[in-house]
Amino acid sequence: MVEAQAAGVVGKPFIESVDLLMCAGRVLAEQVQADRDIPPFPRSTRDGYAVRASDLSQLPATLEIIGEIRAGEKPEEIPASVGRGQTVSIMTGAPVPAGADAVVMVEYTSRHGAQVEIAKCVGSGENVVARGAEARMGRLLLRKGVLLNEAAIALAASVGKLKVEVYERPQVAVIITGDEIVDLETVPGPTQIRNSNGYSLAVQIRKAGGDPVLLPIAPDERARLREVIVEGLQSDLLLLTGGVSMGRYDLVEEVLTEMKAEFFFTGAHIQPGRPVVFGRVPCGADAPAGGDSSVSQGRYFFGLPGNPVSTMVTFELFARPMLEALAGMSARSLMFLHARLKAEIRTKTGLKRFLPAMLSGEFENPEVELVAWQGSGDIAAVARANCYAVIPPDRDRIASGEWVAVMMR
Repeated sequence: MVEAQAAGVVGKPFIESVDLLMCAGRVLAEQVQADRDIPPFPRSTRDGYAVRASDLSQLPATLEIIGEIRAGEKPEEIPASVGRGQTVSIMTGAPVPAGADAVVMVEYTSRHGAQVEIAKCVGSGENVVARGAEARMGRLLLRKGVLLNEAAIALAASVGKLKVEVYERPQVAVIITGDEIVDLETVPGPTQIRNSNGYSLAVQIRKAGGDPVLLPIAPDERARLREVIVEGLQSDLLLLTGGVSMGRYDLVEEVLTEMKAEFFFTGAHIQPGRPVVFGRVPCGADAPAGGDSSVSQGRYFFGLPGNPVSTMVTFELFARPMLEALAGMSARSLMFLHARLKAEIRTKTGLKRFLPAMLSGEFENPEVELVAWQGSGDIAAVARANCYAVIPPDRDRIASGEWVAVMMR
């Protein structure tokens, strides 16, 4: 649901030109093309000898060494051509000379002065990357909307992009609600708790490509809550935590309804995080107006449950896709891994569950086991975990050794 909304109705943010080294985690706003063939020459992938594969039909074969080619060799220092019965010593990354069509690894050779004995045959093209094999000049390498990670930045660097155009990072307002919540500089009373949700959400927002705006804690009082929500609607996306359950003082939905909010859903069949809500406040006296399409349709908001684990889980499942869309990223599905259970799981049916867990194991043998926790308020359990085990709603028992889905943190 959220992915469909994010892909279909969110306008693109503004564009800015940024130094390539500062672009990690940003979303590309231009297309990046190859400025020349990649590689620009036939490239050796091994240290060894550049040969004509047909010269190795009978082994061992003895060839005449006519030169040596290092990576970065000047063109005038590269032998013009390798003829029949000849070879060139070559290093990894060096250009393969004309006439040669393969490289024999040095491990299968024995050099004797100006000759080399070769004990292994190779096929044409073996240990050689042909010119333009990775990309021809003008080919599209990176599309608009991709997240610039280390590989994408390396690719942009390989075509000489000192600066790239990226979408502006969206501002995400965070409102923590509840009389029991106090700021970190305040000594909490016997029934009060410190504002941990604001800090966890700030980290998740930054990781998803946004800039968090932490607003004052909103009390369980209608007028003040409305004031803080109006302030939060100045940002590109509004996240509220707490006040979305069915309690007498859970006022978030009531206040948003008074502001003529449209609710796309109120609740999800998951645990933790069941009371999550998603909607939009239209432009009007209480909502900002503006020129871009996302503003002209109003501002989107999420009401996330107040329990810390619920807040973290619902952000990843629902708010992150919307935030990525606001950041200009192309739509993508949520990604899950699979691992074998280290110990049996027993739980109730009816809800899809995201339970704090620890993923371990090596290579092709991933294993996952639940972390002991005391429910959706147990931050310490999540801090000990590195993922969530995803339990289907129709399973009350999953045996040790079965495969389960895993959502990484």
